Amino acid sequence: MSEVILETRHLMKSFGGIRATDDLNLAVHKGELHAVIGPNGAGKTTLITQLCGTQLPDSGQVLLRGKDITQVPAHRRAHMGMTRSYQITSLILDMSVLDNVALAAQAHMGSSYRFFRPAAQDRPVRDWAKACLDKVGLADKAHQLTRELSHGEHRHIEIAIALASKAELMLLDEPMAGLGVEESRAMVRLLQEIKGQHTIVLIEHDMDAVFALADRISVLVYGHIIATGSPAEIRGNDEVQAAYLGEESTAV
Repeated sequence: MSEVILETRHLMKSFGGIRATDDLNLAVHKGELHAVIGPNGAGKTTLITQLCGTQLPDSGQVLLRGKDITQVPAHRRAHMGMTRSYQITSLILDMSVLDNVALAAQAHMGSSYRFFRPAAQDRPVRDWAKACLDKVGLADKAHQLTRELSHGEHRHIEIAIALASKAELMLLDEPMAGLGVEESRAMVRLLQEIKGQHTIVLIEHDMDAVFALADRISVLVYGHIIATGSPAEIRGNDEVQAAYLGEESTAV
């Protein structure tokens, strides 16, 4: 088994009387695509906000490569090789596709304080951003305004931004959200291409995508992980069937 790159130990987070994460233990191995699934309200978004540092747990620990980062702020976690995508895209729509990706490349390459020089005019930054766009199939749209592209293409730009940051660990929060059938298939193909090159934690409702992509799956119910295993193990787990997959499991 490969090394554990990301781990949570007894993670607890409550909002009023609701425990969004409840004694949550998770281990993500280097190079794997680890999906976290669960019904609405299971605590998936609360988990990912604690992993990326935008929300602190009430108790418990988050460890990155064995180092306790529980109190480390989000921007420092980014510099430690962690990046996150969001359910709702956060792109700058009035900038070009290339400029959006170049900003991430610029930050990674240590030139993020050149406020008076657009990122895409810095040749090493521009070349790396173009390479990332090529990897997600959008090199031919580099100079279009971001608002001119489709929602599915916006999702691909977000993956390019994650690649541009050279993040070792990607936290992807529902990248299939709002996508049509063909767009979802395109996203699955993209993630299949990059999995193994990066460690990926995938929060996703699309069970077809999850079972096509995941090396391992953790099932979250009421803030607690009830099972972790391979797709075959999760598909055949009676507790998971009763708590979440139910009749839908026969279709994935």
